[in-house]
Amino acid sequence: MSQENVEVVRDAYEAWNAGDNHALRELCDPNIIWRPPEGWPEPGPFVGREAVMRWFDQLREAFDAYVTELSDIIDAGDRVVVRQIWHGAGHGPEANVEATSVLTVRKGKVIGVEQFWERADALEVAGLRE
Repeated sequence: MSQENVEVVRDAYEAWNAGDNHALRELCDPNIIWRPPEGWPEPGPFVGREAVMRWFDQLREAFDAYVTELSDIIDAGDRVVVRQIWHGAGHGPEANVEATSVLTVRKGKVIGVEQFWERADALEVAGLRE
């Protein structure tokens, strides 16, 4: 099952990069809880699929172009740990934001996301150690 969870996470990031809100919405559980990293401008948490999708729309509106580059994907059972760099351009200075996310997947849907600036913090939450 855990390899399937990795694929769900990959599909979600591919949908984000493609701007495919429909596919992204379908991969999020209706009761998803998304916690941005500490100090993020919109502190969250964002509770429920509609709140998460509104937040995504706000992020997209702030930039003309955006893409999230993934690396270091770790299968941790019902959780997937992903190191990512989010690139945004347009409407002011470019953004290159690096963080690590812990995504919890159940029954083919993302039910929770916790984001961290420090990879070690994300690994700890996922029950892993460096």
